[in-house]
Amino acid sequence: MFDAVLIEKSDHGSHATLTKVEEERLPPGDVTVRVAYSTLNYKDALAITGKGPVVRSFPMVPGIDFAGTVEQSSDPAYTVGDKVVLNGWGVGEARWGGLAGKARVKGDWLVPLQSPFTLRQAMAIGTAGYTAMLCVMALERHGVTPDGGEVLVTGAAGGVGSVAVALLAKLGYRVAAMTGRPEEAGYLSALGAGEVIDRAEYTQPGKPLARERWAGAVDVAGGQVLANVCAAMKYRGTVAACGLAAGMALPATVAPFILRGVTLAGIDSVMCPRAERLEAWRRLASDLDCGKLDALTKDVALNEVIPAADFLMAGRIRGRIIIPVNPDAN
Repeated sequence: MFDAVLIEKSDHGSHATLTKVEEERLPPGDVTVRVAYSTLNYKDALAITGKGPVVRSFPMVPGIDFAGTVEQSSDPAYTVGDKVVLNGWGVGEARWGGLAGKARVKGDWLVPLQSPFTLRQAMAIGTAGYTAMLCVMALERHGVTPDGGEVLVTGAAGGVGSVAVALLAKLGYRVAAMTGRPEEAGYLSALGAGEVIDRAEYTQPGKPLARERWAGAVDVAGGQVLANVCAAMKYRGTVAACGLAAGMALPATVAPFILRGVTLAGIDSVMCPRAERLEAWRRLASDLDCGKLDALTKDVALNEVIPAADFLMAGRIRGRIIIPVNPDAN
């Protein structure tokens, strides 16, 4: 038996509880992992609160990522005692996820813990940080360089945004951090932001083309914010879009794309190919200032995850939320 957050569905909707689960209930898979740490992401909060159609089968253990130690394996790539990390692959949505004492998954979905990270540090980064790295890699592929101009990060006080700001600053970019929480200006400056912008400037409908301002952007918002960001991109600038916190619609025109050659690069962290995952984690090990991880993380016990999901949905949590499930397994 082990503790797990379990989401079940009734005629009245879905409901999350902390309960005991027998190991025999774990789904099929060739690797069983004792989870040391998981995290609380926006998608997890949607699932736990029932405010988004994230869960595709019930009952479901949420938690779209985890880090832990292999307990059993029939996959030749992993042996008992190996330290591993998982991000995405529908875990926490279609397959039981990381907000539980154990997880059983396909070995192909795991990646080895990247040196010099500990399991806790891997989850301080988590899916949000791994996604931020994929965004930075996309900007680089499309020719956005530190000497090309400012890079904007929307939702900068959140998980993806916080890591994106820290990564870009470490790589030498001048970073503008957009947030709807002006009280977080000091936090964002400490991560490396050279400028903090009020999100309200980008939430109302704007012109099809605005003044050229940004060489690149990492966007977690979508909606009107993304439309306005695209309109303000420099010639041949690139926006790496990875979220929809401000809405799924894109009320934009084609003007930035056909008149300025702007690229809108979509970032998917869930089904990202293994080679790119490994490269993202390698880059995180070399390009992220681990000294900043403590400043952008907060621990929340497994028995406090459900109320914490409400706080996250209300925009009252900054940075990354780590869930120590079995920290002694680190």
